[in-house]
Amino acid sequence: MIRVALVDDQSLFRAGIRMLVASQPDLEVVGEAGDGREALAVVAATRPDVVLMDIRMPVMDGLAATAEILTQPDPPKIVMLTTFDLDEAAARAIRQGASGFLLKDADPEFLLAAIRTVHAGSSVIAASATRELFAQFTETTRPVPPAYADLTDREREIFALAARGLSNSEIAAREFLSEATVKTHISRILTKLALRDRVQLVVFAFEHGLASL
Repeated sequence: MIRVALVDDQSLFRAGIRMLVASQPDLEVVGEAGDGREALAVVAATRPDVVLMDIRMPVMDGLAATAEILTQPDPPKIVMLTTFDLDEAAARAIRQGASGFLLKDADPEFLLAAIRTVHAGSSVIAASATRELFAQFTETTRPVPPAYADLTDREREIFALAARGLSNSEIAAREFLSEATVKTHISRILTKLALRDRVQLVVFAFEHGLASL
């Protein structure tokens, strides 16, 4: 069972998401909060696997709450909810460690799939959208860290394709590899670069000028 927490200042929106999530046999809502400060207490008390976090809320916004939650040991995966496509606030949240973002008017089936995808550790929510997002909001390029030199040639090839937003299956087809092999390469890349997930890989690529490889 995947444990989900909902954080949004609109009670009607939370009610709709709660009903949607509760209708699924493998998902359950374990907590709700109306602002970021409440979210800190709810997450600490219920230990959810995935948090759906609104960006703009009173008292404490989703960015501040996300930053604090992700400093805790074994934090949940956090998916930001926004009404604005390609929002700079979403870019900031992903830099802080959120696993992706969704529009509030996203198709219900897409939202449910996103929860499952993030929980599974793939974190491929809108990887192509993340790429487009950082193309807009990455202003400066940082020096490439020494850890990147530790990647093998094959890992750099896989890194470049993942940074372009390709899924495991798309990379496998392109490189004539099995999906399991691609998944292994991705896992090793994330470990070597100390990244949490594929969304963070895209961010890393853009911030270090590696996205065009």
